[in-house]
This record gives sequence, structure tokens and C-alpha cells, in this order.
Amino acid sequence: MILIATPKYLAIAEVLQGRILDGTLAPGERFPTLEEIKTEFDVAEGTAHQAMRFLRDKGLITTKAGAQARVRDRPAMRRMVRSWYRDAPGGSPWRADMAAQGRAGTWESHSEQISAPPAVAERLGIGRGEKVMRTQYTFFADGEPIYLSTSWEPLSITLGTPIVLPEDGPYAGAGVQDRMAAIGMAPDHSTEEPAANYSLSVSEAERLRLPAGVGALLIRRTYWRERTALETADIVIPDTLQVCYEIPIG
Repeated sequence: MILIATPKYLAIAEVLQGRILDGTLAPGERFPTLEEIKTEFDVAEGTAHQAMRFLRDKGLITTKAGAQARVRDRPAMRRMVRSWYRDAPGGSPWRADMAAQGRAGTWESHSEQISAPPAVAERLGIGRGEKVMRTQYTFFADGEPIYLSTSWEPLSITLGTPIVLPEDGPYAGAGVQDRMAAIGMAPDHSTEEPAANYSLSVSEAERLRLPAGVGALLIRRTYWRERTALETADIVIPDTLQVCYEIPIG
């Protein structure tokens, strides 16, 4: 087995990140200078600079020319529940979840027919290049962008039906379960695969009004009817949301 040493700047960044996350370096507090990092970790200025740049790109600190670097203020943490009741039929899960919290849940979306990329085709169990309906969502709570989702549905299932456009027609906004049930393809289970170490891209950050590089949870969700994949989606939840799963017993 070949062991690959962690670059020194990453090891330093990890220590400093730990101090930010555990509150030792509080939001708004002065961040150590290059000289202080050099002295504490006994490294060259270039290494200290790389560590600071890494933390800045992750959205953990702010740096300005001629000004002292500071720990970035954290956006208010919100709780997002992913639970069994939210997957039950009866309309939009997002709207229901927000209503339970006394907030207004809304979203913006854009749908278009595309050829399935290889990874999406594999998840849906269809041939590469087969046509799918891709829908990109931005979800809001009281007008504030909260999280993103991109879904893909095989047109071999939905083309020519009233649900071909997820956000248009008689079942607009009804949720995957209700929409698929309307064409006799009600899902019987879903799977979610979380992906670790995900960071917001520039375009994702712009849509969420957050700095690029902020950490996020990527969930690859798929709805199934027996062994047929009906829809798959990438759900991007920034670190400003605390994700809580509720799982029924029995």
C-alpha cells in the first residue's frame, strides 16, 4: 500500500478549521496573521498563505488587501427535516415541511429535454443519450434561497402524459409520488445516497447567495417502482442547514 502524505498547508488548514468549527475562533474574530501561522507551525510564508487561501475559498474566513483577516460570520443555522411523512402523498413535501414550521415554502424551476449524461443514465437504468426531462429547482423559505435540486425523469415513462413537465399541467408541483401515481406508476420506495466533502460551485453559490466553496451535503435520491427508476435527483443542501432524518419504526 502506498501512503500519500498530506500537504503541510492542508494539515495546518485542518487545525485552523477545527478551531473555527468548535468556536475557539469565533465568528467576526480576528484570524491569525501569516506571521503568527508561520511561527506557530514553523512553516514558510508560502505554506501559511496556502492554508489561509484554502480556508478563504471554503468560506470560513474573509480576507481583504490591507485589512486583518477575520472569521466569517455564520449564517443563521436552520433545520431541515427529511422524514417519512414528507414522502407521503398529498402535495409538495417542501411546502408541507415549511408550513409545519410556520414558514412559506416556494420554489423556482426550469425544465428542458436533454440527452441523459452517462452518470444519470446509469442511475436511471437507461441507455446513454436517451432523452430525459431535467428540472432545476431553487427552494425558498420566506423568500430566502435554502437549497437546490436537479431532477431527471426518463421520457420513456412520462412523454405524452399530463406529468411530462413536473411544474406545468394539472399535476404541477404535486411531488413525485402523486405525479407518478397519476399515470399508474406510483413509486414503492426511494433511496438516498449522501456524498461527503462536497462544496458549492460558483453557480450554485450564486443561486443560494452564499460564497463559492462553502461546504454542502449532496444527496443522490432516486424514486423506484420495484426495480424501475422513475426519477433521480441531486439535492444540494448547504452547511447553513442542519439536516435531520426522521425514520419510522415498525
